[in-house]
Amino acid sequence: MSGNADTGAFSPWQQRAYDHAVAALDAGRLGHGLLICGPAGLGKRAVALRLAHHVLNGGQPPASDRTAQLIAAGTHPDFQLVSFVPNRTGDKLRTEIVIEQIREVSQKLSLTAQYGVAQVVLIDPADAINRSACNALLKTLEEPAPGRYLWLVSAQPQRLPATIRSRCQRLEFRLPAHDEALAWLRQQGHGAADADEALAAARGHPGLADRWLREDGLALRKAVANDLIKLERGDLGVIETAQRWAADDLADARLRHAADWVLAQAGTDGLTDAARLHKLAAWFDAANRTRDLLRTTVRGDLALIDLLLSWAGNDRPRSAGAIRK
Repeated sequence: MSGNADTGAFSPWQQRAYDHAVAALDAGRLGHGLLICGPAGLGKRAVALRLAHHVLNGGQPPASDRTAQLIAAGTHPDFQLVSFVPNRTGDKLRTEIVIEQIREVSQKLSLTAQYGVAQVVLIDPADAINRSACNALLKTLEEPAPGRYLWLVSAQPQRLPATIRSRCQRLEFRLPAHDEALAWLRQQGHGAADADEALAAARGHPGLADRWLREDGLALRKAVANDLIKLERGDLGVIETAQRWAADDLADARLRHAADWVLAQAGTDGLTDAARLHKLAAWFDAANRTRDLLRTTVRGDLALIDLLLSWAGNDRPRSAGAIRK
C-alpha cells in the first residue's frame, strides 16, 4: 500500500502510529521489545522502517537522507531486517524464520553500534518464527541492553507464544473509520463509486481495497464467487476449476476471496439454516488451511481439488490416477 518508508507520504493511520511511537521513544517510554501488530496491508513495515530511521539518527533530522538510503538498501551496519531467506537448494524462500537467523540477531545486538547511536532489528513476519527460534528469541528479549531495539511485525500476533508477547510493548494498527478510509482511497486516484464498492467488499480495509482496485481484484473476486455458485449447483467441474485456479500466481488471492465471500454468506441476514451455516464455517476454515498448504511443497491443484470437492458436496475419493503426483 501507499506509504513507503523513504519516499511516500503516510496514510493517516500510519502517521498516527508513527507519531505515537516517536513520542514514546523521545520520552524514554519505549522499551527494548516492540510488537507492531494489526491487519495485513496497513503499512506496518513502512512505519517500522521510518521509526528505525528516527532512532538511528538519534532523533534528529539528518543532514542528508543517507540513513534512509542505507536502510532501504539493507546496508546500514546498525539495522537488520529479518524475514524469509532462501531454502537449502536456493530455489524458493523458506516459510519459517529459523533459529540460525535469531542467533544472528542475538549476536548482532551484543555488539557495539558501529555508528555509535543505536541498533535496531526488525523481524517481519514475526508470526513465522518457528518454535526453536522463538525459544532463542525469548532469551534475547529477556536480556535488554540500552540502545538496542528488537521490533516484531505481525498480522497474527496470537501465533506468537504468550511469553514473547508479554515481553513486548504493543503498537497496534486498527482499521480506520469508513470516511477516513474512503477519503484516502480517493486521494490514491480511485473514483468515488469504485472506492466505495471496493471498501465495502474489503470490509473497511483501505489497503486491501486499494490493491484490489489497482490489480483488478474486484473482477477476480466476482469471478471466484461465480465459480463457487456454479460449483455448488453442479454447473462446473471441480477438477477443471481447481486446475484453472492453480494455473497462475493468483491461487492465494482466489482463496482469500473465496473465504471472504463464504464468510459474507454466513453473515447474511435471515440465514438460519444450521446445516448451511456449519458448511460455510467449516469451508471457511478449510479455505484458509489450503492457503497455508499452498506455501508448502504440496501440489496446488491437488489441494484445491480437495477443497472444491467439499464445497460442491462431493467428498468421494478420487481415483489413484487423479491424485498421483
